[in-house]
Amino acid sequence: MGCQVDCGAAMRQLFDFLDEELTPERMTEVRAHLAKCSKCYPNYNFEKLFLEAVSAAGCESKAPEALRMRIVSALREAGFSSR
Repeated sequence: MGCQVDCGAAMRQLFDFLDEELTPERMTEVRAHLAKCSKCYPNYNFEKLFLEAVSAAGCESKAPEALRMRIVSALREAGFSSR
């Protein structure tokens, strides 16, 4: 298998993992890390359930641009980067 995934890499790639936008090899590596890491799994599980709840709500309107920009800024400050 390729390189190991550490906690930082797993969390930075969490949204891409949840959206299944990583390479198949990277999906396998992140999945393996999340399955064994008691520190990262709760974050993964929360985000997964959150996304499922948002999807189930069926919201069809978009957030105002100012709100979207604040969220993107907060995610960047937390270490997430856009693709």
